[in-house]
Amino acid sequence: MDSMSGDGRDWTTFGRVDANGTVYVKTAAGERPVGSWQAGTPEEGLALFARRFADLVTEVELLANRLSSGKADAAHSVATIRRLRNELSTAHVVGDLDMLAGRLDELSVIAQKKSEEAKVAREAAKVAAVERKQQLVAEAEQLATESTQWKVAGDRLKEIVEEWKTIHGVDRKTDGELWKRYAAARDAFARRRGTHFASLDAGRKEVQTIKEKLVAEAESLSSSDDWGPTASRLKQLMADWKAAGRASKEAEQRLWERFRGAQDAFFSRRSEVFSARDAEQQEHLTAKRALLAEAEALDVDADPKAAQQKLRDIQGRWHEIGRVPRDAVSGLERRLRTVDEKVRAAMDTAWRRTPIEQNPLLVQMREQVAEAEERLERAKAAGDARRIKQAEESLEGKRRFLELAEHTG
Repeated sequence: MDSMSGDGRDWTTFGRVDANGTVYVKTAAGERPVGSWQAGTPEEGLALFARRFADLVTEVELLANRLSSGKADAAHSVATIRRLRNELSTAHVVGDLDMLAGRLDELSVIAQKKSEEAKVAREAAKVAAVERKQQLVAEAEQLATESTQWKVAGDRLKEIVEEWKTIHGVDRKTDGELWKRYAAARDAFARRRGTHFASLDAGRKEVQTIKEKLVAEAESLSSSDDWGPTASRLKQLMADWKAAGRASKEAEQRLWERFRGAQDAFFSRRSEVFSARDAEQQEHLTAKRALLAEAEALDVDADPKAAQQKLRDIQGRWHEIGRVPRDAVSGLERRLRTVDEKVRAAMDTAWRRTPIEQNPLLVQMREQVAEAEERLERAKAAGDARRIKQAEESLEGKRRFLELAEHTG
């Protein structure tokens, strides 16, 4: 309808003004009066009534455009079209009323169809909205009864509320019933989570009590010099610590710092002592290697007795030196024992060739007993328990060998 789109069509041709000033509009059903004009010429009167008609045409076309673009509310448009169509029979306008009536009838059909489609869409959206809220409620109820991922589930319940707010179109009764179910699920989850964390708090307090006892024992052991047993006990305390579980974050950190501090204090002291001991034993190892070299250099065959005396002196100094690293003990002792056996064999050969009273081995053994007795006296005078014990063991062994030699002789 280009004539209704502002193309300049002359709507005044559908009207007339009689001699009395009555304005008529022409329709297929005949003429009807639409107003009175006394203020000017008949042409001016018709132009006024035609402009009113043009405004009405513009309103109808705007409505048609909004329907076509989908911007108009279809149900509201149906009512507007019905109103305009009913008002045409009494409208104070001059123009093609039959054409406009036809146009409104066409738009009425279009608007009615769109209204029905919108109604169907609303019903479908309502169904979908109800289904989605039912799904959200079901998810919330499952979280409330099954989930143990407390933070994740709590966050999800909050997200459900936010999504719930965006879902429209559910009737108030249905929405209220579904919301009650959701709220009940949320409250049930909150109670179950509260019970869980209350239980955790009780468990953490129990763990805290256990770890406080472990800390107290570790701190009491931190100054111990009983290195082996204490180290073993501290390792067991560490295993007990790990097996106990976790206290509250603050208590756990505080107790751990004390527990670790006690362990560090003990093991640092032990490390210092062991380092000093290792250094001392290395010095002893160097000294014993020097004595061993001296012993292995003895000319046993040339003078067994002199070799025996020198070896006895070496052995005395050997025992005075003290401990060496454990991994070196067996090798050093084996090499010194080899020299001793070599000297003994040479002395035995010499012994068999001389009278028993003149036997240099017996003389040597008696001298060794005497020297061992003197060494014991010196150790006692020094008050050195370790040296006393070593001297007593050495003296007992030498006396036993002397008695055996004299009896054999």
